[in-house]
Amino acid sequence: MNTPIRLLVVDDHTLFRRGLIALLAQYPQVQVVGEAADAGEARRSASALQPDVVLLDNHLPGVRGIDALPELKAAAPAARMVMLTVSEDEQDLATALQAGAQGYVLKTIDGPVLLDAIERCARGDTVVSPELTGKLVTALRGAGNAASSEPPERPPLSPREREIVREIARGASNKEIARTLEIAETTVKIHVQHILRKLGLSSRVQAAVYATEHLSAG
Repeated sequence: MNTPIRLLVVDDHTLFRRGLIALLAQYPQVQVVGEAADAGEARRSASALQPDVVLLDNHLPGVRGIDALPELKAAAPAARMVMLTVSEDEQDLATALQAGAQGYVLKTIDGPVLLDAIERCARGDTVVSPELTGKLVTALRGAGNAASSEPPERPPLSPREREIVREIARGASNKEIARTLEIAETTVKIHVQHILRKLGLSSRVQAAVYATEHLSAG
């Protein structure tokens, strides 16, 4: 539990990359074990270092970060991939998540919020910058409509499960949901796992899309 999260930072802008590394050095919860400026260097570093989390820019020379995701995941299968980018394009967002990224956050993010995103992704959560949630829903809804015009019937959620799914759609972590609903964080985790199984979903992002499409605000 006290072992820092091992990070690989991938960005072709040296000034930003070094600044990010200096920022992360303030937090004992994480340790930058390597850096890379392009997709090829990132793949080699990921293979050699086997980091816990890769922070990956999309606009890299030669190969985009999104397009490099499959090779990076093959090089470091246990690593969580977090896109840290300026791109707010909904197609980039949807493509990154479909290609296996666990996080998609903007470079305008504050240091403590970035740390929280890294920690959540390292635990297995999917994290998307809150300001991009609407674009994500639009992109994935479009993909879903293209795949099937008749959505499958799903069992109804209990009132508590509906509350939790609404909180997920707002981008809340398990800890934040527990605080809001005044229940234990472990209880929230169990509820989330049961909700995903019940709805036949594989991620919190899909649960957020479900909430936006099927649950009224409240």
